[in-house]
Amino acid sequence: MIRTRAGAPRRTWPRPPLPARAGRRGARRRPPRPSLAFGLPTLWGAAALAYKLACPHAQDGGVGTRLLTGVVFFAVGTGLVVHVRRSPLRELRQARKVAGAAQDVLLRPPPPCVAGLATAAARLSADRGATVGGDLYEVVATEHGVRVVMGDARGHGVAALGTAAALLGSFREAAHDEPDLGGLLRRLDRALARHLRDRARAEHPSGGGEFGHPVAEEFVTVLLLEIDAGEVRALNCGHPWPYRVTGHRVEPLARADPLPPLGPFPLPADLPAVGCGRMPPGETLVLYTDGVEDARDPRGRFFPLAATLAAVAHDGPATARTVRDTVLAGLLRHIGGSPQDDVALLVLHHTARAGCSTPTGGAQDRAPGHGRPASGRPPVVPSSQP
Repeated sequence: MIRTRAGAPRRTWPRPPLPARAGRRGARRRPPRPSLAFGLPTLWGAAALAYKLACPHAQDGGVGTRLLTGVVFFAVGTGLVVHVRRSPLRELRQARKVAGAAQDVLLRPPPPCVAGLATAAARLSADRGATVGGDLYEVVATEHGVRVVMGDARGHGVAALGTAAALLGSFREAAHDEPDLGGLLRRLDRALARHLRDRARAEHPSGGGEFGHPVAEEFVTVLLLEIDAGEVRALNCGHPWPYRVTGHRVEPLARADPLPPLGPFPLPADLPAVGCGRMPPGETLVLYTDGVEDARDPRGRFFPLAATLAAVAHDGPATARTVRDTVLAGLLRHIGGSPQDDVALLVLHHTARAGCSTPTGGAQDRAPGHGRPASGRPPVVPSSQP
């Protein structure tokens, strides 16, 4: 708290001048009051009631009069229903717009090229008409090499978005500070523990701690990659291994058993990174969340991600965006509607030069269905640079 001594003159800071036309009241547009929002329906109802009680023609029992009275009350009722429905729909659209903008800031598009790696990413939300989810990914170039994170927070919606925000914020800072992947993973684990403790206290202040609270059951699967001078190293906590596409061959990046997801269990004392060999020019890594391979068609069959990638590889060399677009198009055809879980996809393609040879921008940078979602399907949000 700032105190001022008695008798000391108060310093007044200059304020920016208000617009000439707006004035003080016009500088900020206030939302309409509820009483004003329902003023028009109230007037309609009052006019219809006055017509029924005071108009002499309304007292007549003829067929024409009854028909006219029914038409008047039907019009008033229809206007009331339409007006009442429009206000919540407007608020819902605004809330979805704000949520989508928040996730766009949080899950920002990866650069189109990072140290010779062309990138393309996209996400699908399990909530119909929304883009908010718990999937997270990021690609950063550091002095330790290119570092990549891919994760999936339990559940979806705003709660999962908060968990993803905590992990992404920690990763973007720790990726430059920690010399090895083990230290980076421990930083993410501590950030998640702090977030879950704060969330448990906020949701249940009198619970005496986070144990026994539903927040204590939250977890996040995390995959960390480090690509330094062509050498690929990884740490995996319960996340699906990426696919490596080399020529016409498609195989998992590694076959080692992953560690448990972050959250429920403490990390082991020793965290050696898994060596995944070299990534030569022309090779592609496809990172994804389990919502991709677990997506089912109406007959209950899982989405064949490996077969889809093999078909792309058989057609010849493909760019990162070509792989992304083909996988997303096949996934949307396979599920035939909304996915049951959030979906995220990140494609890394090692180009032969330090700069990306694939041009960016334009309509070719958009994923299938972007801007024109099919009926019953959630919007596809491509995350490459516009």
